[in-house]
Amino acid sequence: MAIIHLTKDGFDKATASGISMVDFWASWCGPCKMLAPVMEDLADKYEGKALVGKVNVDDAPDLAMRFGVMSIPTVVFLKDGKEFDRKVGVMPPAAYTAVLDANL
Repeated sequence: MAIIHLTKDGFDKATASGISMVDFWASWCGPCKMLAPVMEDLADKYEGKALVGKVNVDDAPDLAMRFGVMSIPTVVFLKDGKEFDRKVGVMPPAAYTAVLDANL
C-alpha cells in the first residue's frame, strides 16, 4: 500500500479505526526527506495492518496545530483516532516498528 497523503478533510475518517502512523513533514525539511524512504518501507511492510500516512504541515497547518506539532518530522501514532505515542525527529526504523508491533 502506498503512503496515504492526508488532508484536513479526510484525516478523521482515514484514522478513525485501527492503528495509524502519521508523518508530519514538509518538502523543505532535510530530515523529513531522510525519513521518507523509511515511511515508504513501513507502508509496504504494514499493508493491511496499519495505515501509514503523511501530512504536509505547509498544506495542512490546522492539523499540525491540532496535534501540537512543534518540529518536523513528527510521527504520531493513533489507535481508533486517538493519539497514543509519537516520535520527534528521524529515528531508526526499529523505533517505529516497535510501537506498531506492540499495538497491533
